[in-house]
Amino acid sequence: MPITRTVMDSALMLQAMAGPDPCDPHSLGLPIADLVTAARPEGDLRGLRIAWRPYLGNRKAAREVMTLCEAAVAVLGELGAVIEPMADDFENTEPVWLVLTQSSWNARFRRYVPEFGARMSTTLLRQMDDGAHYSATELQEAMFARTRIYREIQGWFQHYDMIATPTLACTALAIDHDFFALIEIDGELTDTVRKAWYPYTHPFNLSGNPAVTVPCGWTSDGLPVGLQLVGPHLGDARLLRAAALFETARPWAHRTPPLTW
Repeated sequence: MPITRTVMDSALMLQAMAGPDPCDPHSLGLPIADLVTAARPEGDLRGLRIAWRPYLGNRKAAREVMTLCEAAVAVLGELGAVIEPMADDFENTEPVWLVLTQSSWNARFRRYVPEFGARMSTTLLRQMDDGAHYSATELQEAMFARTRIYREIQGWFQHYDMIATPTLACTALAIDHDFFALIEIDGELTDTVRKAWYPYTHPFNLSGNPAVTVPCGWTSDGLPVGLQLVGPHLGDARLLRAAALFETARPWAHRTPPLTW
């Protein structure tokens, strides 16, 4: 998952990472796309069908975030894409994610607690404790649910080439925010961090669909906002091309945050 300043830098990293590896059976036999060529901002998005999903199993997003994301989607329309609104009929995926991930963390890291527990974050320790209580049946049911989520998401691409969502429901939280506490959006207490702040990324962590986040503006307090574009399985090249064209239309790499020393 490269984090870079430009779309082309992401393409270069992905190109170096792509390809089959004997340690990953899911990679065997897959074609290697020319991601660097795909990331060149050439042509337009004419004919591309993009679904705009402002909500994805959540009920609240900051007004400024939504305004900036809607303007970004309009830019994609100016580039030739056909934009269609998509209703939120999707269930929040956090319950499935919790069973799969917390049980995994408990299995992987519990053995290190006697030696390194004092250096582990309280968040990790608490989530391992939560993961220790899931049964084998609950874990298997979560795995079945993940398959259903994958199939539901893949079904979206029978009608659309790409899905656009906000990346986060609001801008960055305070660094000392209690991970298990409710977050506030536009003065309203909503839900916990995963359910209310990043419900847009959870589903694709579970499904494995490729996604790219591009900066699409800054709020009145100077914090950045991102637009997420999601594609079908193995649809990385098309995502990079759309992101590159958006980057050309609304460049961001020249902007850096103010730093005080």
